[in-house]
Amino acid sequence: MANFVMFLNFLLSLTVFHTFQSVQSHFSLYNDNNIFNVLNYGAIGDGFSDDSKAFKDAWEDTCNYIGSESIMEIPEGNTFLLQPIEFHGPCKSKKIILSISGNLIAPESPYEWKCNKDDCHQWIEFAHINGLYIDGHGLMACLKRPRGVVISHSSNVHISNIMVKDSPNFQMSLEDSKWVIVKQLTITADGDSPNTDGIHIQRSQNVIVYDSNIRTGDDCISIGDGSKYINISRISCGPGHGISIGSLGRYGTKETVENVVVRDCTFRETTNGVRIKTWQGGRGHVRNVLFERIKLHGATRPIIIDQFYCPHSQCKNHTKAVEIKNVMFNHIHGTSIKKPFVQLLCSKSVPCRDIFMNDINIHDENEEEEKKYHKSLSRHDDHPSAECINVKGESNGVMKPKLACLESKRH
Repeated sequence: MANFVMFLNFLLSLTVFHTFQSVQSHFSLYNDNNIFNVLNYGAIGDGFSDDSKAFKDAWEDTCNYIGSESIMEIPEGNTFLLQPIEFHGPCKSKKIILSISGNLIAPESPYEWKCNKDDCHQWIEFAHINGLYIDGHGLMACLKRPRGVVISHSSNVHISNIMVKDSPNFQMSLEDSKWVIVKQLTITADGDSPNTDGIHIQRSQNVIVYDSNIRTGDDCISIGDGSKYINISRISCGPGHGISIGSLGRYGTKETVENVVVRDCTFRETTNGVRIKTWQGGRGHVRNVLFERIKLHGATRPIIIDQFYCPHSQCKNHTKAVEIKNVMFNHIHGTSIKKPFVQLLCSKSVPCRDIFMNDINIHDENEEEEKKYHKSLSRHDDHPSAECINVKGESNGVMKPKLACLESKRH
């Protein structure tokens, strides 16, 4: 327990590191020499003409500007059609500002996409950039192809205020990057669309995501292999599959996630809440995770640890498993529409250890409705409120539902 307290104290320091400063308020201080407006490079902005070349040319000058700051300006009142495009560094400018006030859209038909050797893995990619600021109130809409916006191999990245929608795969992906701050985003996808994670974090560290609204057909935020020192707070999630670590360990691979905080988030009608999911046969670990001050409004399966994750029916049994250790669920309250409310399903050969629960209070939303309107509803769920196998840990404070597998420290 002492190690966990030390871990929590360290994670608290993450909330104050590298304070995000809004770039928009400083735009008026710049002179025109370091502002590169895409309209000046031939962009039309009518939503039909291909503006990709103009954006590439504007980026080239923005990136190669020799100075402390340079701005690539995408003006409001315009809709710019872009083919799959890469904005790559390294750049000479120490601070690259992408001011997105207009709307960016991808071609609607997949046959209209122009990719190198038909290699269409993402729509817009920012890579190998140190000091990237993406800000504005514009829309980035991508249809028919995988991954919308990708940030890769970059550092000191700040993303704020934009809207991302309708990618058929990850809406935004943060990969192989460090010191990334994301705030005040609106991310949307059809609630019935699979694999449309709002923000996916992979092989990245020192990432903060906060004050954002995410509505998707899959995880609002997913945290994948190689991620550490991740701080997520004040996210409104739903519809969607909640906030997940994993899945990890598919095909027997070794994958790790550690030092993650998820706090002050709200889940509305999500199919999961906070979740850790790993495949049988995998290797690696999930360690030092805190889920704290979570509010639930009609969420299904609000708390999950699943070492038997398998989204199809053809998974073989394995004795190996990704280790899950030192995880705390603290102050999680609200309603769920389906039992079980808590599932801790762990491997016999690699049980989950040091699992801590404090002040868990989850009620059946249907029972709440019955009490409110003084009448019996037709649907009743006979499943247990909690499932718990091969778990070692402690519980404290209010525990609804109760978990027999955790040692109670309540006095």
